[in-house]
Amino acid sequence: MIQRTLAIIKPDAVERRLTGRIIERIEAAGFQIRAMRRVHLSKGEAEGFYEVHRSRPFFGSLTQFMSSGPAVVLVLEADQAITKWRALMGATDPAEAEAGTLRKEFAQSIERNATHGSDAPETAAYEIGYFFAGVDLA
Repeated sequence: MIQRTLAIIKPDAVERRLTGRIIERIEAAGFQIRAMRRVHLSKGEAEGFYEVHRSRPFFGSLTQFMSSGPAVVLVLEADQAITKWRALMGATDPAEAEAGTLRKEFAQSIERNATHGSDAPETAAYEIGYFFAGVDLA
């Protein structure tokens, strides 16, 4: 089943000039990039995007980090894109990520973990709309 998912190359990876290497891995894994843009989220935009986590103890540090510098947001398309992208990213905690995953290779910590990905079709639809409202993704 062809799906779309949102991917984010987070500020830590952009700062360390890993964007090209991550995009190369995305394309090598068979994803089509349907949209891509560089963004620098304000604290309020980061809070809006991560609203679902507002009650979690890491919300403040997460939104501060995500608004600390530029990030690259992408719409990826592939068969089972959500599962496939999450497998390529690896576990949220890079210490638990499998060898060969983006987070094992590029993450610095559980928070500075290089990438983000939608976790379900409903989440993907919301997240894609957050960054690419009105954009033709054909």
